[in-house]
Amino acid sequence: MSEEYLQTIQAYVGKMPSLSTTVTKVLEVCNQPNVSPNDLNKIISLDPVLAGNVLKLINSAYYSLPNHITSLTRAIIILGVNTVKNLSLSTAVLGHMKKAQQSSLAMDDFWKHSICVGVTAKAIASTQQIPANQREEFFLAGLLHDLGKIPMAHCFPDEYSHCLAIAREQKISLHESEVSIFGFNHQHCGAIIASKWKLNDNIVGTMKYHHEPEKSDIDHRLLISSVAIADLYANIFEMGSAGNHFVSEEYVERLFASGKLSWKELTQMHEGIYESIEKASIFLQVS
Repeated sequence: MSEEYLQTIQAYVGKMPSLSTTVTKVLEVCNQPNVSPNDLNKIISLDPVLAGNVLKLINSAYYSLPNHITSLTRAIIILGVNTVKNLSLSTAVLGHMKKAQQSSLAMDDFWKHSICVGVTAKAIASTQQIPANQREEFFLAGLLHDLGKIPMAHCFPDEYSHCLAIAREQKISLHESEVSIFGFNHQHCGAIIASKWKLNDNIVGTMKYHHEPEKSDIDHRLLISSVAIADLYANIFEMGSAGNHFVSEEYVERLFASGKLSWKELTQMHEGIYESIEKASIFLQVS
């Protein structure tokens, strides 16, 4: 039966729209070592909707720039190529995924959870000597980490409702409950989505291993572990909900085993994280 479930998921993802030509070109040009703000401006400016969304985000409270920016080139110079690339990708992905309609996940709570994980992962990055121009990728990875739940809940609403109920009743993690019903979990589905859109290795790894960061490539482990801790934080403080309410003590100990960040240090960032969540909600409004 698990093979039938998986084939249905693969067919669903296969029918999802590809990323636009503009976004695909943005990702391609940003992978080139000598990309300039002008290179990126030439691509984004050809897509009025994307350009408008990027400028709206740049001028939002999320970035809190002192002056209103009307020039896309200036915005790219101020924020950096990597940040604008991630803005372009996040609005494109959310624009596709927010259209999914199903009943077994409360989608408003799901997206609030996703925003919280993104904001918290970015806050964690700031404590780990991650350069400022790379922290936005932590936000993006956190924002997208749970996308694999959407096709599962959409294609199999009754079975997924059962997964949610089992997780609550047995006090187990949702991804364990998913395996008991489907034979796979949302990490596997997330990897299928990431492959469909040819997302970068950091994002692929996060969607595939955010409950098992120790299995990820060592080069991406700090980012994936940060998202895993951010996910734990969002669940414990019930900032939105993606259906996962229980984790084992062993799992928590494993996440904090490196000693690079303590739970106390994380909770001390609570006020700043909460404020950033309010500001980052703009991402859901422009997608």
